[in-house]
Parts: sequence; structure tokens; C-alpha cells
Amino acid sequence: MTRWIPTKKEKYGVAIYNYDAQGPQELTLQVGDTVHILELFEGWYRGYTLRNKSQKGIFPASYIHLKEAKVEGTGQQETVIPADLPLVQELGATLREWAQIWQKLYVSNQTTLFRNVQQMTYSLIEYRSQIVSGTLPKDDLVELKKKVTAKIDYGNRILGLDLVVRDEAGNTLDPDTTSTISLFRAHETASRCIDERIQEEKTRLQNMGMRRQSLFSTIHTYSLFMNLKNFVCNVGEDAELLMSLYDPDQSEFIRSEILHAIQRKPGPHENFLVRWDSTGMPKEIEKLNNLPALFTDLSSSDLIRPRLFLVCQVVRVGCVESKEGKKHSAGLRRPFGVAVMDITDVAHGKLDDEEKQHFVPFQHVSALWCCSLRYPLCSIVFLGLFVTLKLLPGDLNQVQKDYPHFVDRNTVIVRKMGFPEIILPGNVRNDIYVTLLQGEFERSKKKTPKNVEVMLSVLDEDGNPMEAVFPGAGYDGITEYKSIIYYQVKQPCWNETVKVTIPIEDVCRCHLRLMFRHRSSQDSRDKSEKTFGMAFVHLMKADGTTLRDGKHDLIVYKVVPLSFLSGSLFSFAHSGSTPATKDSFQIATLTCSTKLTQNVDLLGLLNWRSNPQDLVQILQRLMEVEGGEIVKFLQDTLDALFSIMMETSEEDTYDTLVFNALVFIISLIGDIKFQHFNPVLETYITKHFSATLAYKWVHLAFAVCCAPAVSVVFALKQECAASEGLRGSLLQGAILKYLPTIINDILHAFDPVELRWVEQGLWTMAIQDKNEHTHSPRAIRLFCFMALRVSTEWYWGYGVWGHSLCPQSHYLACMAAILKQMDDAHYTHYISAFRTRQDIIDFLMETFIMFRDLIGNVFPSDWMIMNLLQIRVFLRAINQYSEVLNQYFLDQTHFQLQLWNNYFHLMVAFLTHKSLQLESFSQEKRNKILKKYGDMRKSIGFKIRDMWYNLGPHKMKFIPSMVGPILEVTLVPEPELRKATIPIFFDMMQCEHNFSPSHTFQKFENELITKLDQEVEGGRGDEQYKVLLEKTLLEHCRRHRYLFQSGEALALLLSSLLGNLLAYRTITHDESPELRMSCTVNVLNFYKEKKREDIYIRYLYKLRDLHLHCENYTEAAYTLLLHAELLEVDGLQGWTQQELKEKLFQEIICYLDKGKMWEKAIEMSKQLARMHEDQMFDFVELSQLLQAQFYENIMHVMRPQPEYFAVGYYGLGFPSFLRNKVFIYRGKEYEWLEDFSLKLLSQFPVAVKMMSTSPPGDSICNSSGQYIQCFTVKPVLKLPQQFKDKGVPEQILNYYRANEVDQFQYSRPFRKGEKDPDNEFATMWIERTTYVTAYRFPGILKWFEVKSISVEEISPLQNAIETMEMANEKLGNLVQQQACDRSLPVHPLSMMLNGIVDPAVMGGFANYEKAFFTDTYIREHPEDLERIEVLKHLIALQIPLLADGIRIHGEKSTEQLKPLHNHLVTCFQDLREKVEKHYGVITLVSVLFMVGPSSCVIFLITVALLSSASDGGPSRPCSQESVELAVAVTHPKFALGPVRTPS
Repeated sequence: MTRWIPTKKEKYGVAIYNYDAQGPQELTLQVGDTVHILELFEGWYRGYTLRNKSQKGIFPASYIHLKEAKVEGTGQQETVIPADLPLVQELGATLREWAQIWQKLYVSNQTTLFRNVQQMTYSLIEYRSQIVSGTLPKDDLVELKKKVTAKIDYGNRILGLDLVVRDEAGNTLDPDTTSTISLFRAHETASRCIDERIQEEKTRLQNMGMRRQSLFSTIHTYSLFMNLKNFVCNVGEDAELLMSLYDPDQSEFIRSEILHAIQRKPGPHENFLVRWDSTGMPKEIEKLNNLPALFTDLSSSDLIRPRLFLVCQVVRVGCVESKEGKKHSAGLRRPFGVAVMDITDVAHGKLDDEEKQHFVPFQHVSALWCCSLRYPLCSIVFLGLFVTLKLLPGDLNQVQKDYPHFVDRNTVIVRKMGFPEIILPGNVRNDIYVTLLQGEFERSKKKTPKNVEVMLSVLDEDGNPMEAVFPGAGYDGITEYKSIIYYQVKQPCWNETVKVTIPIEDVCRCHLRLMFRHRSSQDSRDKSEKTFGMAFVHLMKADGTTLRDGKHDLIVYKVVPLSFLSGSLFSFAHSGSTPATKDSFQIATLTCSTKLTQNVDLLGLLNWRSNPQDLVQILQRLMEVEGGEIVKFLQDTLDALFSIMMETSEEDTYDTLVFNALVFIISLIGDIKFQHFNPVLETYITKHFSATLAYKWVHLAFAVCCAPAVSVVFALKQECAASEGLRGSLLQGAILKYLPTIINDILHAFDPVELRWVEQGLWTMAIQDKNEHTHSPRAIRLFCFMALRVSTEWYWGYGVWGHSLCPQSHYLACMAAILKQMDDAHYTHYISAFRTRQDIIDFLMETFIMFRDLIGNVFPSDWMIMNLLQIRVFLRAINQYSEVLNQYFLDQTHFQLQLWNNYFHLMVAFLTHKSLQLESFSQEKRNKILKKYGDMRKSIGFKIRDMWYNLGPHKMKFIPSMVGPILEVTLVPEPELRKATIPIFFDMMQCEHNFSPSHTFQKFENELITKLDQEVEGGRGDEQYKVLLEKTLLEHCRRHRYLFQSGEALALLLSSLLGNLLAYRTITHDESPELRMSCTVNVLNFYKEKKREDIYIRYLYKLRDLHLHCENYTEAAYTLLLHAELLEVDGLQGWTQQELKEKLFQEIICYLDKGKMWEKAIEMSKQLARMHEDQMFDFVELSQLLQAQFYENIMHVMRPQPEYFAVGYYGLGFPSFLRNKVFIYRGKEYEWLEDFSLKLLSQFPVAVKMMSTSPPGDSICNSSGQYIQCFTVKPVLKLPQQFKDKGVPEQILNYYRANEVDQFQYSRPFRKGEKDPDNEFATMWIERTTYVTAYRFPGILKWFEVKSISVEEISPLQNAIETMEMANEKLGNLVQQQACDRSLPVHPLSMMLNGIVDPAVMGGFANYEKAFFTDTYIREHPEDLERIEVLKHLIALQIPLLADGIRIHGEKSTEQLKPLHNHLVTCFQDLREKVEKHYGVITLVSVLFMVGPSSCVIFLITVALLSSASDGGPSRPCSQESVELAVAVTHPKFALGPVRTPS
């Protein structure tokens, strides 16, 4: 049998794939898990993960990447130590810790911090790969380590993790081998550096909010990457897409003719040209869905524009008009439309998703014809461009280096029509941008304006065309550019820009030629059209300067035969023999060249060798050149100056002039306007400067101007000593002028001794100099600051100046360092030095108080190492002091209660300190602390236990004061600590039982319940603690002779309390307020049973707040009523109780008023009135309590009755307080079953709604799922005694139909026997379920549990009787309302009357006649004779009600309702005749009672019963008792009684 082989080399590895265990013997792996390999067998390893060493298993070897590791120990003691660099190990641990936090940030939707952590994580992964590659040079590795440690420290701070302290090399400091003071200083330094970094980051983010000005000040050049994915538009011909950036605030739209589509001034960039074919595909089909372009050299001023647009002009290439028929001329460029997108958010960095495709809507030129500047353009849906955009920092070279995946050889570079903010040496450019602006052309012999096409070309002096015209970025140069043609426009405006690029040496002999031609729409005519005009312009003037920037009005010459267009064109034109036309044309040019200048003075310097005799004048005029022109030609200018210096070195004529020119240029670079050219100057000096003899002058010029390095100060001294002529005001003034810019360099570069010398020298210079810069307030302040700084550095030594922490931290660090050095002998000797016992007491008291004040309150929370070091050192001292307590203060004579009390509280404070709560830390941090310090809580807890048991008979002095602190100790989630300290509770019970006169532990019990409630509510305690507490107390109590019963009862009581409190705490943050209310009521009931009134009241108000949050005002009132009922108004505290009760009553009445429970509000007002009348005798207040408004509201304000719902929670998946129980819920106003069901199911997303209303079986009740049953139930009216047998207004009765109820019914129809097709009522039975709740509604909750359920079956006859009763009651109510209030609409009455007198669908009571009034039924059911008579009388009773209703309907009917009323009268007469013939006549008399000044109620009272047969047949006898029964069951207001006549 093959056996597993112990590994020798394969000991340590990392999981590179996830692996799910397929059996109990296998080990689950996640990517990144580090494993310790023990054995191998046929491609499988056996071992464990380092994050869970207790679980061993097997896993595939192919899933593991092996790494080198050092093995220590053998067998069971074998451990592996990774051989990685310490920094690599720290990186791995940091990434694992950050990954867990990163996931939590994603779940909690903290987007900003999530993205920050993501970015830092990616950076660390990249750094780690560079480190482990082993290819970095030593210097680069050192720099990379600094970056890594800075990134880790910064990330730990913003994530709230611990501060890591390091030495100068970046290695983590070991607290065991580092002195305490050094460790403290390292913490200070690291914390200060991180604070500075965070402050810089905050400043950067604040400035980003203000158009990211801070970012623009450090990064001067940006690039915008755009990728054209698709162009969706059916052009029908070839098309050109010209895309560029556009500022609408600087370049206004031009709409001289709407034919021009949208015209614009030249934008900040060239056009990105894309050619599209007629099939809707790009010309270069291989670039489909991928047409990238990079708009380069965007400056900060470009990006902070208020608005920036991406504009795409679409030009179709084909015929003049898109018409069928004759053959049209082809190849003509015509405007087609434009697409515009606002990219301001992209430019400002608010949108940074390179994957998001933006849709740019397209506007056709035909739609623009109807547009006005007042109205926005409306694009056609789904026509436009799809592009992706991303802003990249840096110039072209930097972007190509940093973002190679964006910028490759297929990316089109779109240059800026101008210079970038920084022009580096070697960046040679020679572009001239020509814009065709506008022209005006005569019609000549034509009736309509011409269709002018402009043809632009570049020719040399011999008339040869050059391929120097570039229509747009992305395409090569062409010899001739043809403009867009505007149809029949006299003054066309083109605004088309092309780039002209010519070799520098050829510019002087080249010119632009523009030809003008009329293009006809018909091909035959177009071929005959000739060029009718020509214009030209030189690119360079006679003095050597380039054509100036701006607009140029050109003369349009009449074209002569082609034979004249030769090399003598210019002389021919200037000779005057070529006639000029009346046409005009205008262009604009912009020169972007680092070699061609438009300034004569600067050109004179660059070409100084041509006129060396004018060199003095040239150098003097250089000072007058505009600074922007100089920085453009910085390299050439400096080269010229140094050439002059080198070639004229033998004479001193030009030295001062050249030196002044250098100072002028370098000072210009130091100006804030051009300060971003400093890197250009540095690059020039390091890479392009080669004039060795000029070094002295350059050094001196730099010292005078900006002195970026402090060493120039010494060079300056030397040069001033050697050159007396240069010590004038120019030199000293320049030094003092630029001192503010070099002060920081001076302070960091020199030690205090050298700084003192520099200070004295500069101060002497400032006193002697009379320059205006010297005595400015800023200069004086700088000198004073530098003197103070130098003296401070000299006194404290470099690096100690300016600590930000309080002096207390220094004191604590020193004290910890001293205590760390002390051993047991030191403590013994120190204690023995005290002369008296009182001295020891004073010392220990002060020490305990001091330790408690210092722990956790001095060092920042992220200084975990210092906090743990402090705790360890202090605990060692406290353990020494505990021996002193046992030795000197334990006997009866010298026992010090306060001293011992301080000791226990100090120990508890240490044990519960947040630095020791390992459960709140990540696994990585927990392992580090356990490995270094162990779990110090256990040693503290064991010490507390031992010291408690040492107290002996003194224990009773600490009960109940020590119950709370000991409870805090036991609640610490450490199993061994809990097992060791929970028995202290039993010891307290036993102690109080033995020493109290009543032999109980009531003090302990009350205190424990109070503290337990506070601690659990504060977040401590768990289910394991509940189980362990109950188990431990039961075990000890059952072994005790006297505490068997009472102790067991307390243990079970505490377990029950903990269960309720834990459930309450768990549900506190739940979104469902109903669940929170349920748990609150459970806790309420517990404290009510235990008569803990203080805690009970506290939870009452929590329940009240929950109700108010949900706007359950009625339930909030009933909740406060429980508190009011607890108050007694007798005794010494009577007046205080009365005041509180009065305020409570007023608040309750207010809530009842909001809940429209005016009947209950009246009842509370009456109680409050009796208090004022009988006890407080405040008749003034009493007059205000009798609120008549409540009575008015009852009678006139409409109150919708709430629906009631029965809800059953079935299945073991519900919480215990819901599981397999039925509740009745009181709905809100206008809340129907569908809305209530949705709200209920949203609280339990996995629950299944049961469609049946029948009780479920055991299979559902005992299942692990969740099943909810929900249906509507009807409350059972319980009429108050005072209303019985009386005529009560309907408004009053409506209140009792939905309130003051605790019984509810649900009726479910079912059939017994076979169904009768002619009449199904005969076999239709009703199953009526009655639910009785534990409390009446409304109450302190909107739901109560059902305590009893009863079911009865209702026969078809009884069902018919109840149906008729309800119909009569509803009809009587409606008739009564219509009679009282004539303003009510008559439509409800019309519908009800029509449904009774003309029952077209249901058949009315005729169904009852067929079912119950037949001889067969009476013969088979003789026991139903009396009920049949009741049903007949109910049918007869309906006739007088209908008569009153039809009478009122006739009085209120309009002309439109007359036909309906006549129909109702006819049907009623037939019905009445039939009913009176078969069931007799019942007459109801209407009696009017005045109930109020503006309201009346009509009571219908039976006064006579006539039994007759209209057809002359025998009369049907009828007893008075049956009549009274028939009437009384209908409604109390129809009850028989004495007739009263109105007064």
C-alpha cells in the first residue's frame, strides 16, 4: 500500500487557484492562501493554511505555487518561515488586510474610499512584482522601498489601521530590541509625516473641487484620448468627419447663412479627420470600432474653461444636390451636419471611465435651416457618434510611456494649434495653420450667386506644387485642398482650417495660392466651368520674419490663361497687367514654429552673425521683446547668447550686455507667468549646454536670479569678492528680491552653524543695501524667521524642533522606559523605602489613579505598539502592587476599601481596553499581537479572580458595587476568561445569601439585571455567553444546599432576559420597525413581571419613539398611557406625580387627536378634568380641557375605518416570537390587503406566501422554511352598554365597529351535498372562524397575538338571514344619511336601489324563495320554521325602507336621472305588490330627534304590522314576538319601543 511521503523541500507555497473541498478530508483553498505542506502523494499535498492551522487536509499540488521557506523544528513542532524579504512579507500581509476592508467598503457603498483603496492596492501589487523580480538596481530598490512604505503608512492611516514604525532603511522596528524613547520618537516622526501627506492630499482634493487648480499647477500639460467607435447615420455618399475641440465662450457660432451648418472660429486643436464610405463603414475597414486619436498639449488654462465641447463636422463628398435624374457632378464637398458633445466634466476630471461609450447626437443641416439661436438643436434619435474619452496627464512622450495600451502606432496624434505651456529643448515644430474665412463674389452673368469652390495649394518660387497641405490629422499631405461648396451663396463663410508644413529652409521661397471656381450641379456644365479668380500670399516677408498671425485680406485677380501661371507669377501680378476683380477673400494664419519668428528684434539676435556691427543694439533691444516670444525660442536664444560670449571672449565689450541678457531671461523664467519653464531651463543646462567658458557667468546669473541650490550663495560670495564691479545694487537687489524663493532650500541644506553665518552675511547686506527690496516688510520678516529658526535648531538639535504631541506623551514615554527597566528587586526596594503604611496607601492610590487616567488617553489609537508596550509595562507594575495589597492591606485591621476598589476598577479598565480586544482586529493583526504579546486579557482576568477570592469576609463590602465591573470582565469574548470569571457571580450570590438578614441575594440580582441590560444594549454579550452563564450558574447552584431553587430560578431568569435583550439588540438596526417593536414589547413584559419599573419605563419611551417614527399616533398614545397608569397622586410625591401625569395626559390627548381617536381623547380629557376638579382645583385650566371640538369632529369629520388582517407565520425559519403563531394586524388608513401583503413579504424576502386560508399541516409548521398566510378579517362589534336598545347616530357607531375590539371573524363558504343547478344557495354553507386576541385594539402595538381560535358552521338559511340583515342595515344607513344631509350625491343611493328592486344578475330574494320557502324544504327541515318566518319578515321589512329611499331619490333626482327614477318606481311597485301579497305589510314611522343645532337623526320605529292578502285570500297570522325578533336583529335603531312624538 502506497503511503504519504513527508516533504523535505516542498514546505511552503501560495494557492494560485480557488479549490472547493469535495469531502471532509480535503482542504478548501482561496487564491492567496499560504499553506504549510506536510506530506505529498501522487500530485496531492497534505497540510494546512497558515490562517487556520487547526484544520488539516489534502489539496491538489497543481493549485500551489511553491516558495522558498526556512523550516524550524520537526514533527508536530515544525514551523515554516517564508524566505521573502521582510518588505515583501509586509506587502503580502498588508494586501490581505486591505482586501477584507475593501470588500466591506464595497458592501457599504463607500465609493470614494473604495476607489482610493483600489488604486493603492494596485500600486502595491505593482511595487511587489518589481521587488520580487530581483532585476532592480540597488539604488532603485532603495527608492522603491521608500515609496512602498510611504504608501502603506498612508493607506493604514486613512483606513484606521495601526501606524507602522520603521528605521531609516524602511525596516519595521522591533519593540523588544528598540528603546522605548527611540520607539516613541519613531512614532512621532511617522505620524507627523503621514499627517503632512494627508494634509497635502486634502489640499489637493479641495483645489480639485475648485477646477483642480492645484493639479494644474504641478502638471502643466494634458492629453485627451478619444476613440471613435461608430458613426450611425445614412449619408448615402462618401463622407468626411472633422473632429476637434471647441470653446463656445471664446469662439462664437457663426450663422450668417443656415446653409453653412454650424461654423466656428479655429478651435484649440487641429481637425481629426476620418473618412467614411457610402456603405456606412470607415474607409480603412480594419479600423472599424477603433479609431483612436490623442489631442495633445492641453494646458491648464484649456482645461479650466467653463465649457469645452467636442465638435464633429460631417461633410458629404458627392453631388451638389442629392436628386435623381440627370447626371450630376461628383467629388464635391457639401455640408451635411454636425454633432456636438459637452466634455467639460471629462476635462475637469469628474468623469474618468475609459470604457464608457458616450453618445454624441447628430444634427442634420436641413434641420438647422429652421433653427434659431433662441432654441436648442433637436437631434434625430439614435443618429450620432459613439466615442470613449479619457483625460491623461502629461505630454505626448509621457503619455506614450505611461499609457502604452492607449497610445500605439495606430493612434492619430492631433496637435494643438498653438504652443504647449512648456516647450522643451529639442521639441522642433514648424507648422503654419491657414483658415479660409470668407469671401464675396459677384454673380457676373449668372442670375444666382455662384457655387464657389476654393482650391488651396503651396507652390515654390518656380510654381511647383508641394505636398505640404494637411486637411486633418491622420492623413498625409496633399498638393491641393478643395473647400466645401455652399449652394448659391454670395458671401460664403468657410472657416476651414488646414495645416501647412514646409521645411524651414524652403519657407522663404514658398507662397500660398488660392484658386476660385464655380461648380455646377450638372456634370456637363461643371466640366465647362473655368477658374475665375486667384489670390496668393507670401509666407515670409522681405526682412526674414514670418507672415504675421491674424486675418489677411487678399486681392482676387482675374485668371489669365494657364500659360501665364508660371514662375514669373509674382512679377506678373505686381506689374499690374493682371486685372484685379471686385471679388474679395479673407484668410487667417497662425504660425506654430520654434524656428520661425515674427519679431524683428528676436530675429536680429538669432541672426546676429549677419550684422555683427549692430550687436550692441541687438542685445539692448532683446530686453524689449515680449516674454512669450522668448520662451518659445528659449534654446535658440540661449544658444545665440552663449555663442556671442564664446566668440567675443577676447574682448569685454559685450560681457555686461550678455550677462544682463542672461539675467533678464532667467529672471523671466522665475516670473510666476513662466515659472513652469524651469524644467525647460534645467533640461537645457544638463543636456544642451556646451559652452564651457560661460560656466562662470551662468553660475553667477543663476545665483542672482533664482538660486535653486544653496551652494550658489557661497559661489556668489566668491564671485563678489573677485569681481568688484558686480557688487552694486543689481546683484544685492536681485539676491534680496529672490530670497523668499530660496529660504526653504537654505534652511534644509545647512547645519545651524553654517546657517548662522549665512544669516549674518545676509543681514549685513540688507543693512548696507538701500534697494527697495531690502526694507520691505516681507524681507524683514524672513530675516527674523530665519534667525529664530537657526537659533532654535542650534539649541534643540536637528529633528527635535516642533513636536506636535502634548507634553504628557513625552512624560508617559519616559515613565514607560523607566518602568521597563525595573525588575522585581527594584519594586521591592522601592516599596520598602516608604516609612509608614499611610505613605504606601498614598503612593498606591495616586499610582492607580494615574495609571487609569493614562491608559488609552495619551497615545493615539493607531499607535498600537506604544499602547501595547505601555499596557504590558503597567501590568507588570500592577502585578507587583497586587502583592503589596495582599501583604499589607488584607487583614481586618488594615483593610482599605477604597484602595481595593481602585485596584479592581483599574484592572477592569486594562482588561477592557480597546487595544486588547483581539476579536475586533483582522486575522493578520490578531496573529501578530498573539505572537508578540499573547492574550494579556487572560492573565488580567485570572489575577482579578484570584484577588477576589483572597478578599474572604471582605467580599460583602463590594456587593453590589463590583457586580458591574465583574460583568464587564465576563462579557469579554474569550472562552477561558469567561469560564474563569463567571463563577465569581455565584460567589457573590452565596456571599450575600450568607451575610444578609433575609438570606437572599436581592441586591446582587437587581444590580446584575440593571448592568446586564446596559451592557447588552451597548453591544456586548452573545448567544455563547447566555449558554455558558446559564450552565455555570446552574452547575454551582444545584450543588449548593440552600441556593438550589432560588439560584436555579435566577439562572433561568437571566437566560430569558439575555435572550430577549439579544433579540432586541439584533433587531434594533433592522429596517422593519414592526420587528423592533415586537422585541421591545417582549423586553417590556419581562421587566413588568420583574417589577423593574425604572427599566420598564425606559423601554416604554423607546416603543413610543418607534411609533412616532412610523406615525402610529394612536399606538404611541396607548404606550404613554401605560406610564401614566403607574403614577400615583397620593403621598409625599403627589404633586410631582400629578404634574408628570398631567403632562402625560396632555401628550396622550394630542396623539389621540392626530390619530382621529376622539372618543378616547374625550375619555382622557374627562379623567384629566376630574383631577383638576377633585385634586388640583385648577378651574382655569379645567375650562380649557373640555374640548367641544372633539365632539364636532366625531359627527362631521370623515374617518376611514382601518382594515384588519390575520397573519400566520409558519415554519421554523421565523424567529421564536413569530414561529407558528397567528397575529391580527391593524392596517393604516386606506391600506388594503395587497399593499399590506407586499410590505409584509418585503420584511421576509425568502418567505412563501400561502394562497389558501385554511390552517397548514405539520409538514409546513415543522419545515425549515418560511410560510406566510395573510387574509382580511372583520372585527366583531361590541356595543357599549349605554348604547344598547337606543337609537345611536351612525357616526358614533362607526367608531365601535373598528375600535375597542378583540374578536375577529373570517367566513369561508363551502358546499355540503350536491350542487343544485337551479339554486345553489340551498347547499352553500359558511365556515366561520373567530379569532380572539390577547389585547384589545387599539393598543400599544398595531398587532397582537391570537390567543384562541374557534370554528363554527353556518347553515344556508342562517346565512340568508345574515345577508338580509346586512342588506337592510346598509340600506337603512344610506337612507338615513341622505335624509340628514341633502348635499350628499344621490348616485350611491341610485345604485343600491337599482340593485335591490331590479336584481338582474343575482336574482334578489327570489333565490331564497326557491331554496327555503318550498313545501319540500319545510317538510324536510321542520326545525327551521321559526327561522323561515324571520327571513320572510326581513324581506317584508325591506319594503318600507325601499319606499323611503325611492321617495328621497325622487326629491333629489335631476332631469338626467328622471328616466332611471321612473324605472325604479315601476320595479318597486311590482316588488311591493308581490311582497305584501305573500309576506304582509310592515309600516315604519319616521320620528325626528334634534341631536344638535345643525344635525338631525331619523329613527325608524315599527308602530304597526298589518297582515293581509290583497287578492282576497286568507290572512297569514303573525305573532308580535316574531315581528320584534325580525326587526331587532336588523339593527338596534329598529328595535321596538314606545313611540315618541317630536316636541
